[in-house]
Parts: sequence; C-alpha cells; structure tokens
Amino acid sequence: MSYELFDVDRLTVGAVGPPGRRVFLLQASAGGTVITLKVEKQQVAALSEYLSQVLADLPSTGDLPTDLELDEPADPEWIVGALGVTYDEASDRVLLVAEEAVAEEEEAGEVARLAATREQVAALAIRGVALVEAGRPPCPLCGFPLDPAGHVCPRTDGHRPPTP
Repeated sequence: MSYELFDVDRLTVGAVGPPGRRVFLLQASAGGTVITLKVEKQQVAALSEYLSQVLADLPSTGDLPTDLELDEPADPEWIVGALGVTYDEASDRVLLVAEEAVAEEEEAGEVARLAATREQVAALAIRGVALVEAGRPPCPLCGFPLDPAGHVCPRTDGHRPPTP
C-alpha cells in the first residue's frame, strides 16, 4: 500500500533485536495512521548524514521532538529499496520519499511520501546516528563487526584474537 502523509505527527527510526541481528525501521504517523517500513542500517546512516547536510543549509530549528520510540506493534509494511529527500520552501517541510524494494522483473512497488518539519527531521537524524553507533564495534584489524561470542578475523586467519 502506498502512503502520502503530508503533515506527519511523528517521524522516527528504531531498531529491534540484539546487535548483529537488529532490524531497522522507519516509522511515521499522521492523523491516526501509523506506517512502519523496514530499512537497512546503511540506509539509516546515509539518511541521517544527508539530512544533517540538508538542515545545515536551512534556518536553525526550534525545539526537537523527544518522543522517538517506535509505536508497537512495529511490523513493517514493506522493505525500502530507495530513499529520496527534497525540501519544499513554500511549506517549510522536508519530504522523504521511500520506495519499496522490488525485483527487477516486477512493476514499480509501493511508495511512501512523508512530509515532516525541520525539527522532526533533525530529531530523526540525531536518533539515526545514535542507533547506527550503538551497534557492534568494529574489529581494529579488519573492520568487520565484533560479535559478543567472538570474532574470526580474516587478518589473523581466525587462529588468534585480534590485537591492535
């Protein structure tokens, strides 16, 4: 199902599950409609970075929203394949466009258009960075994530623990 929420009440990102197996979600609500979309960690990181750059070129924001936890149940409608961002100066809204990931042979998928205030987008960018940084730390040798149960480092052929 496609969505057009041109004045969102809430906009957030979140993650469910333990580090290494987290599922990242983009969630928006407007007028009683709540949509949850599955996104990749890299998409959250790239979106947060890009939104920060967009906001740097705009007038400073007011107070940021603080209610950024995901609404439950957080069951995703579909998986996001592409994200786009535009700014509408007339309405002073940032428009996020999320397109569903579909196989090449399929027709175009669903689309969600989410118009949010600069404050909502700033809060989303800050939360996105925090979520990405809260993941598993990288191995100092190979850069791959370190698992709590251990790490088979390709730089050591997996025969000894990584040493800085």
